[in-house]
Amino acid sequence: MTWDVDGFVASLTTARPNTRAAYERDVRQFVDWAERGGCPDPSSCDQRTARRYLASLQTRGYAKRTISRKAAPLRSFLRFLRRRGVVTTDAGRHLRAPRGPARLPRVPRSDEAVALLDGAHAHADDVRAEGDERAAALALRDVALLELLYGTGIRIGECCGLGPADVHVDRAFIDVTGKGGKARRLPVGKPALDALVEYRCNGRGEFETHDTPPDALFLNTRGRRLGVRDARRILDRHPLPDGRSLPPHTFRHAYATHLLEGGADLRVVQELLGHADLATTQVYTHLTRERLRSVYEETHPRA
Repeated sequence: MTWDVDGFVASLTTARPNTRAAYERDVRQFVDWAERGGCPDPSSCDQRTARRYLASLQTRGYAKRTISRKAAPLRSFLRFLRRRGVVTTDAGRHLRAPRGPARLPRVPRSDEAVALLDGAHAHADDVRAEGDERAAALALRDVALLELLYGTGIRIGECCGLGPADVHVDRAFIDVTGKGGKARRLPVGKPALDALVEYRCNGRGEFETHDTPPDALFLNTRGRRLGVRDARRILDRHPLPDGRSLPPHTFRHAYATHLLEGGADLRVVQELLGHADLATTQVYTHLTRERLRSVYEETHPRA
């Protein structure tokens, strides 16, 4: 019997590349521990083995939230071993890991997000006025990317994975494929739609080559599908008014938080974000309560 990590990674057919890479890294860490003495024989791996491994991570100083994250790929791997007949029981079925305190993301205010987007639009107008078609195309692409991230709350990987056929301008929605291959349809506001139309008509063609994939909406300067790292660099070029650069996922946090602050129902936000569990969405209610508390303490004379 072997651990067959390669077979496990190959079985993750619906996972995104970053997820597969993270799962492989965490599972190989477990296998290294097992082969060094934790459980040399794969067929002997049981729930006690998995618990001892998680306990060893805690002894080595890993944070509780990190251990909890590493437990997820371990559970998946143990299910894989059960399906392959390496072990007789699913050792990860009842495996639990301690969860540390939730860290609330830092979210820009709505006026800060609007100022960022307005700045990107102003930059695009300035570049177009200079007559440099290549630079203008880059600016149009950046505006469309920023507007779409804030206007729909999609993950950066989902955004980079969009194709031209996924944007339905006439009906103002996009089709998104999320984690686990789950599809959802999202409404898109006029600013994001206008930016997408402008980019598709006057920007995307500037980057097309004979190697350009026809199903890629956002392209890099080489005519290939825009990658997550490319997107991060774009965001770095468009900071908030105070100079802070936003990680891509912060746009998703801002989207959800500002919806709730505007009175959106939590269940609706859950559907828009594509969360399988409502508890994942509830973190944003804590954010809005904290912001309300901050406003109250700053403005009320008897706070």
